[in-house]
Amino acid sequence: MRRAVYPGTFDPITLGHLDIVARARAVFDLVTVAVLVNSRKQPSMDLETRLQVIRESLDELPGGAQGVEVISFEGLTVELAGQLDATSIVRGLRAISDFESELQMAQLNRRLAPGIDTVFFMTDIEQAYVSSTMVREIASLGGDVSSMVPNAVIRRLRP
Repeated sequence: MRRAVYPGTFDPITLGHLDIVARARAVFDLVTVAVLVNSRKQPSMDLETRLQVIRESLDELPGGAQGVEVISFEGLTVELAGQLDATSIVRGLRAISDFESELQMAQLNRRLAPGIDTVFFMTDIEQAYVSSTMVREIASLGGDVSSMVPNAVIRRLRP
């Protein structure tokens, strides 16, 4: 079975993230969306809420959550991939500016775990400008983010 890990904080998950999940699911038999627990970050949604929102959001994809699982993890992504017998780490690229840092991370991961490759997917052009950080800021100022995030996120963002 071809298995990949798609790591991130997903705070919140965006339509761009879901686009990457859908593209990865077309290539791999199983895609594990792995929500990073990072004590250095203060997410706007707690871990359990993020996991639930992602699961609900996957239901909005054609084919639903088929071929996708959602878990949380701490530590190095390559270690998680090894534990899951995944051969690939999935990363999304929105713009050329993402490429430099993602390339460095991919090279470091390859050094740490030579048997695990990083596979890059370009986000749909309609979502290329969207980031979780921008969504949080726009939403906090009362702006409309309905074209950027799935319905499960919108339900959580409403007061």
